[in-house]
Amino acid sequence: MSVIADYQDELLGGMLTTIQLSIVTFPLAFVLGVLLSVLRLCPVPLLRAVGTAYVEVVRNAPVLVLIAVIVFGLPEVGLTIPLFTCVVVGLSMYFACYVCETVRSGIRSVSVGEIEAARALGLATSAVFRTVVLPQSLRSMVQPLATIFINIVLGSALGAAMGVHELTGTVRSVNLLEAQPILCFALAGLGYLVMTLTIGHTAGVIERRVRVVR
Repeated sequence: MSVIADYQDELLGGMLTTIQLSIVTFPLAFVLGVLLSVLRLCPVPLLRAVGTAYVEVVRNAPVLVLIAVIVFGLPEVGLTIPLFTCVVVGLSMYFACYVCETVRSGIRSVSVGEIEAARALGLATSAVFRTVVLPQSLRSMVQPLATIFINIVLGSALGAAMGVHELTGTVRSVNLLEAQPILCFALAGLGYLVMTLTIGHTAGVIERRVRVVR
């Protein structure tokens, strides 16, 4: 257990970096995912095709490959950005695909009859979306979005492969010094478990508060 005492600052720093990666990535993925869902639901064929092509291509590419392309590809075109930012961009682009499908499914879960009733009352399309579609669809998205957030936390471990000292990267460095892989990676697993359970519990609380008895 001396590893914990000797490297507690490094381990806590790695966990903080993981939290920062996740907190920055999730809203970016959410915004991009919403935009993609708008494209995929758009009646204009060209825009719908663009949204579909993005989702199908990016979602079916290994996320580590996507991050590597950003890390090593941007300098080739004269853009040099921090590794942390590269990992955030890669994770955001990838998980936006899953946000897109979640939002699209949530919107489609709203009854057509309710939408037509709102239109019959004279509400504009934007008002129908804001007052009828969005509130109901968000309720059905809480758990799926929480799952995406959890996957982002776990996916942030790929940053270690690019040299980002998040939790996994820090634990790997400590293991190289101490040669205690079981203890080191068990600590990493415990850290991820704490973070993911916290997200799951928070999502459950939010879901119970917004639940509507139909």
